[in-house]
Amino acid sequence: MKYFSKDNSERPHLQKTLSLWNLFTIAFGAIVGTSWTLLVGNWMVLGGGPLPSMYAFLLATIILVPIGSAFSELASAIPVAGGAAVHAFRAFGEKPAFLCGWFLLLSNALICPWEAIVISSLLSDQVAAFPAFAWLRSIKLYSVMHTDIYLWPVLISAGFCLWVIRSNLRGVQSEARLSAFLVKPLLLGMALTLSITLFAGSANNTLPTFVPVSTSALGSTSAQNLPEGVIAVLAIAPFYYAGFDTITIHAGEAARGINWSKFGKVISLAILAAGCFYLVSIYSFGTLMPWREFIQSPSPALSTLKQLNIFAYAIMIGVMIFGSLGPMNAFLGASSRIAYGLARHHQLPSCLMHLNDTGNVPDVACYILAGVTVAGPLLGHDILTPLATVASAGFIFSCVAASFSCLKLRFSEPDLARPYKVPGGMVGISIACINSLILLFFIVMPGVPSSLTASNWLVLLLWTCLGYTLHRHTHRGGFTEQSSEDAELVIDAEIRKR
Repeated sequence: MKYFSKDNSERPHLQKTLSLWNLFTIAFGAIVGTSWTLLVGNWMVLGGGPLPSMYAFLLATIILVPIGSAFSELASAIPVAGGAAVHAFRAFGEKPAFLCGWFLLLSNALICPWEAIVISSLLSDQVAAFPAFAWLRSIKLYSVMHTDIYLWPVLISAGFCLWVIRSNLRGVQSEARLSAFLVKPLLLGMALTLSITLFAGSANNTLPTFVPVSTSALGSTSAQNLPEGVIAVLAIAPFYYAGFDTITIHAGEAARGINWSKFGKVISLAILAAGCFYLVSIYSFGTLMPWREFIQSPSPALSTLKQLNIFAYAIMIGVMIFGSLGPMNAFLGASSRIAYGLARHHQLPSCLMHLNDTGNVPDVACYILAGVTVAGPLLGHDILTPLATVASAGFIFSCVAASFSCLKLRFSEPDLARPYKVPGGMVGISIACINSLILLFFIVMPGVPSSLTASNWLVLLLWTCLGYTLHRHTHRGGFTEQSSEDAELVIDAEIRKR
């Protein structure tokens, strides 16, 4: 059994094999997923049209690039498993580091069962509508909060989950290959949407630019003018970029000899690529028919494609099923590395830093996450919905921690080797800090569409109490300077300066 110990002469280590392309595909697949299809109608309703939604996602991309650069500077300088938690330790000490890692773990882990539910819902709601697949709804298990749970969609979803879990357990290269494969259906889906847009779409369908709307399926617009519509969507848009930080969490597995200067640019490229993907998606679906007609369906993107071309509709369902696996794959790997990093520094039970023999991955953490993931479809969509905002909060907390850690370390460790530096130096880092506080404002300010509700705060409180209990039970001295730069994860400073 491979456990890390300060007394071990032979320390087990994660594999160092990830290329820049591997890191990019993992992050891009984690960010995009299926929200560009499932939620595009919600964004239009909230903003009062496709154009306000596009403006909001453009602004979100601009806001997140400096924050991503702060993550990049930290990861290239301190390339260890655990990402933001270790960086927060170097800057602010043990307790802030643990809180950062603990909330980041919650944020990443919740995505896995959520994506499993998406697959199950697509099978029971969309695929089962085809006469040939009506058997998918032949065996009803029970209902949870008005959601019917069917046996076959649950089993098929579990099968997809087990495929992803098996891939993760075989090693980080297997995870990376799966990510690269899962990016292709996303590109196919976007190419398909663009092709239909060229033949059946019209830019006039995006007009009027802004108008408040109310639908029985997707809610109503609370904004009264264009700027308010843009801000309403901007409040939630950054959450759909969660996943770029998987690059920093996997930094300890970057290939030896990797160009760390170029590594620092991968996060920004992933954010920009995802931003372009979202903009094209919103525009494409917004032009297929007058957008006020488009939003009348509970699943407007799929309903519109079904009306226009049944074959395109069937292909898009397949794209969405495989698209759900991208975030699941990336966040399963990232969550296990966060747990591994915290356990390695005696913040969580030591069993979480056990590495298997086949792939040198934290298998105990993977098995726990696998159980949570497979159980997702059994719980139903409505039970996990309140947790989605909580997951967003964990992501925003890590953005704040990374931005201010980057700023603090510029003062406390000015001689730290930084192969990649935030463009603009201290000004760029300051912008990242301000932008992260803007995102924090969106989740803590009451009345904002993305703000935490009382139940969300309760979940965060309970999660904090659980973390405190585990930490106190397993803590044996916490982080030390030696353990935060484990021999198997540190790259020679002179090499990283190149």
